[in-house]
Amino acid sequence: MPKPTYILGIESSCDDTAAAVLRQDYGGVSVLSSVVMGQDELHRMFGGVVPELAARAHVEKLDLAVEEAITQSGVKLQEISVIATTAGPGLIGGVVSGVMSAKGLSAALNVPLIGVNHLAGHALSPMIEEDVPFPYLILLVSGGHCQFLIAHSADRFTRIGGTIDDAPGEAFDKAARLLGLPQPGGPNIEKAARNGDGSRIPLPRPLLNKPGCDMSFSGLKTALLRARDERLGGDNTITASDQADLAESFQGAVADILFEKSKRALQRYLEEKPAHRSFAVAGGVAANQLIRARLQEVAEEFDSKFVAPPLKYCTDNAAMIAFAGLQRFNAGEQDDMTLSARPRWPLDTQSPAMLGYGKKGAKA
Repeated sequence: MPKPTYILGIESSCDDTAAAVLRQDYGGVSVLSSVVMGQDELHRMFGGVVPELAARAHVEKLDLAVEEAITQSGVKLQEISVIATTAGPGLIGGVVSGVMSAKGLSAALNVPLIGVNHLAGHALSPMIEEDVPFPYLILLVSGGHCQFLIAHSADRFTRIGGTIDDAPGEAFDKAARLLGLPQPGGPNIEKAARNGDGSRIPLPRPLLNKPGCDMSFSGLKTALLRARDERLGGDNTITASDQADLAESFQGAVADILFEKSKRALQRYLEEKPAHRSFAVAGGVAANQLIRARLQEVAEEFDSKFVAPPLKYCTDNAAMIAFAGLQRFNAGEQDDMTLSARPRWPLDTQSPAMLGYGKKGAKA
């Protein structure tokens, strides 16, 4: 019986320092540990992620995250077979921190080093706990990215649409700041929206009248700003009722855009005549319950299996990086000490770059 493969994954592309250990043997792949050390408190007072502070925090926490992941896994450090790390895209300071940490461990343990595209980690994350045959349609929807991809294999993706400006997660963060809600924006918009009536303050659905799968969220954010300003009181604040209604209206608009564009993406995907119809969603915004429910509704309409990873694998984590790294390792690929951090790294290298910029830079 062959020895199991133990792979250590490292993730540091934005504001979460993460490490995980996966085991691969004849029974498949299992997650032995997944540690995520967030930085919400560090950035809260600034209303968003400060790259320099994030990079410094990664330097301070990476060793701790790796140590905790090793301890929780029950595997000795010397038993690790492979080191996988996010090599981009992302905030360059954080990515550099993770790459350098992974290089040190690879050299010290004399084991292979694998650089992983952060987006590939998200795109393959639905497969961590569920069998999802290729090709499948994946909506990658997070703080820095939003795109529809057809995953043909673990290393071949075709982008069929995406955001031309802000990503939804970024838009949620900005919307929360406009409404005086704390960060991170997504969960707090969702919480406030539970008590709101969005129909009282309607907001636009940009690009719904334009053919194709591309999306825009910047104009929606501007419309929210104007709607808020119309309701400012003498003390330059809005009432709790208006805050909840605006949150519900904004969340509903994002959900409607993703709903309609997912229909078009599924129509394009089904032209591939897949043997097994699957629509997967991944990324932090996939944790939003309304959006997840609307996307599941689309999948059912097109008689496709809906796949979403557990919430713990929706936000940034190292288990998905280890899993994606394992696919490269099994294909006989690895990197060496020349591996470098990349702020931009599109999954689909054939399609032209998306227009627009987000918190992680130009849309990959």
